Amino acid sequence: MWQSYSNGLLVAIGLIMAIGTQNAFVLAQSLRREHHLPVAALCILCDAILVAAGVFGLATLLAQSPTLLAIARWGGAAFLIWYGSQALLRAARPQSLQAAGSEPRSLRAVLLAALAVTLLNPHVYLDTVLLIGSLGAQQPEPGAYAAGAASASLLWFSALALGAAWLAPWLARPLTWRLIDLGVAAMMFTVAAQLILGAL
Repeated sequence: MWQSYSNGLLVAIGLIMAIGTQNAFVLAQSLRREHHLPVAALCILCDAILVAAGVFGLATLLAQSPTLLAIARWGGAAFLIWYGSQALLRAARPQSLQAAGSEPRSLRAVLLAALAVTLLNPHVYLDTVLLIGSLGAQQPEPGAYAAGAASASLLWFSALALGAAWLAPWLARPLTWRLIDLGVAAMMFTVAAQLILGAL
């Protein structure tokens, strides 16, 4: 159970920590203290729902088809290796994450913008439903894996929302993102190796 949980935690944290539109949006709202807690809660909820849909929906399909299971296993491993390689390339030329200022907005406007950033981004579905879901469907305990992935989202977005002012000086440094990307690459390669060894 703990292996499945830790796999979900590592894969999800590796995927969501990369600089992206959702992280930039949450961080910007947090630095401005503009509805940052509801925004973080919405991102956590969306991630949990999408991960659960991927894990439990795909689990049923994969259990019925050994061919699909093999495709998911090797495809997932290939994607993790590719993603880890991208993280290594980002580490070679790191960037900082800055928040731009803007006029104050209503809670409704901010939450709608957060939904758009989250749900209109195709990478969200690739990451949560397809990648995290297909990997979770192959775990001995898919529920523990989904809980691990949801925990990663909870930890990361809570850290951005609650610690943005404290984190801002570090997040503005390229070295910080170099270290984050190196950690992401290590996590991706580790889980990919587990998938490959499990298929042999």
